[in-house]
Amino acid sequence: MSTGLRHGWTTGACATAATTAAYTALLTGSFPDPVEIVLPRGQCPAFALAVEELTPGGGSRAGVVKDAGDDPDVTHGALISATVRHGAPGTGVTFRAGPGVGTVTKPGLPLDVGEPAINPVPRQMMREHVERIAGLYGGSGDVIVEISVEGGEELARHTWNPRLGILGGLSILGTTGIVVPYSCSAWIDSIRRGIDVARAAGHRHVAACTGSTSENVATELYGLPEDALLDMGDFAGAVLKYLRRHPIPRLTVAGGIGKLSKLADGHLDLHSGRSQVSTEALAALVRKAGGAEDLADRVRHANTALQALQLCQETGLPLGDLVAERARVAALGVLRGAPVDVDVVVIDRAGIIVGRAG
Repeated sequence: MSTGLRHGWTTGACATAATTAAYTALLTGSFPDPVEIVLPRGQCPAFALAVEELTPGGGSRAGVVKDAGDDPDVTHGALISATVRHGAPGTGVTFRAGPGVGTVTKPGLPLDVGEPAINPVPRQMMREHVERIAGLYGGSGDVIVEISVEGGEELARHTWNPRLGILGGLSILGTTGIVVPYSCSAWIDSIRRGIDVARAAGHRHVAACTGSTSENVATELYGLPEDALLDMGDFAGAVLKYLRRHPIPRLTVAGGIGKLSKLADGHLDLHSGRSQVSTEALAALVRKAGGAEDLADRVRHANTALQALQLCQETGLPLGDLVAERARVAALGVLRGAPVDVDVVVIDRAGIIVGRAG
């Protein structure tokens, strides 16, 4: 079903377009503008060039401005450019990180340590387009491709890259070439890569946190290193499903009473637009714990989970612990017997622990 939102292009698609234009100009002296590429699923978008430059020393540089469509993407509007030079015979396509593109410094990612942070699918797309252009214009296909992102080092500070050990800039990403608005695929991919890095580092305990306050609490409680902290946000399901297939012995889930009330109720996407706190379910927890019917009724009519918590705190009923235990049961249900021990920490807005389980 159409959402009415405009799709955009991944950094990988933009880098492929820039590489295709630059290599064409290297072989022919002329830049195709717009430049058309073929995406992994067969779509053929065309990209206008923002940069066309034959560089000193026999190279060629082309750049495109990334259009992320209606997705609130940190790289929307960024200039992504490729500088292509001839490589030694028989070397194929060699990738380099230019300004604004990161370098891998930790194991666990789908790239070796020391490699530019250009993911496998974008690499494959660029190789295929280099091969096609070489076939059209009589090139060898042996080239050095340097990808740059203007302002990428600053933009990368707003991503997971520093925590994942990708230093110096952004990653060149994308599996389909298309950005689907609000699909949050980049965030979910970062969660998975975070788990991969934690596993490769040998960590036996990770904390999945809904935000910075809960992350600070988890750090204080357990002294976990930065690469054992997973910025879960609203994506509890993404964390649990990936850990089911790639287990780590211990998981702490930490978050506010509102979001973890939703997890306790079985929701795996905790975003306010996609799931709601059920005060009816909270009232049922109160009754099950032996709380008075009057208290259960007031909880059922509470405006927020936090208000429900405060009502219970006045009577000494540990609603935070009850929510934590239900959230733990829900998490274990998604893990389906995977060797992951789960504990849950529930906090209020001030970062005070109001419930624990496990």
